[in-house]
Amino acid sequence: MRPLNQALPGALAELLRAAPLSAGKVGFAWRTAVGPAMERVTSVRLDGRVLMVDAASAQWAREVGRSSGIIVARLQTLLGPDAVERLEIKTLQS
Repeated sequence: MRPLNQALPGALAELLRAAPLSAGKVGFAWRTAVGPAMERVTSVRLDGRVLMVDAASAQWAREVGRSSGIIVARLQTLLGPDAVERLEIKTLQS
């Protein structure tokens, strides 16, 4: 028997992958993949298989870029392996 905290991530990923792809689903997956601090300073939208990330500052854009491999892997786990191929990061502030 597995503890509940170990079973929930897998169950969540299964439920999420089964739901139709929508802006809400992508937003939820983003929050889950990056955590609350990064979620607060970014906004995302899916354009085909590219997740467009708008970062509040150059520092946050660099942090997203440094973590992009991990983020994409987490998004693929949550949304399915073909949902997100890569991130494209833009800074909102100069």
